Amino acid sequence: MPKTPSRLSKVADAAKIYGARSFDNYAQIRSVAEQICDGLCQWLDSEKQCVFLVPPQGPFTAQNYRSAAFSVTGKGFLPLEPISFGLAINISGEGDFMRLVLTCRKEGDKMFVHIDEGREAELFLPLNETDLTRFYENVYEHLMNWFEGRVDQYDNGSYGNNDIGFDIMRVDD
Repeated sequence: MPKTPSRLSKVADAAKIYGARSFDNYAQIRSVAEQICDGLCQWLDSEKQCVFLVPPQGPFTAQNYRSAAFSVTGKGFLPLEPISFGLAINISGEGDFMRLVLTCRKEGDKMFVHIDEGREAELFLPLNETDLTRFYENVYEHLMNWFEGRVDQYDNGSYGNNDIGFDIMRVDD
């Protein structure tokens, strides 16, 4: 007579499937993040390195953090959830970088990318140039609206709000 699997072995089997899916989720989001970082940098300025993959929170410098750039870093058992990362974007042509936080979630053959407190973009997997170019335009518009909106608020006397805003840092070489 065959032995019935224990409840613990059933939990272990379910955890193994979960682990495989969570790794797949991370790998796909990381691939998308790296493609966005490299492509956005090229799209903004093909002459210099102007976008870096950084952690979504905490201090950062102008460098690519690789796996440390993702919100699931250091969590032990890799969670199956949306994953955030930061893009440090050179905003002055000098050493001033703004961190833009992106959160990705995969649904079927689509990757949904939420940009900070702004809009959400839908990218088809595998990524294609048309979707990416549209995404870069959205990021550019998001940044321009942020700066122009703050200038407009200042010029019209209503810039004293309590929003959190972006992380802008001077990075000295």
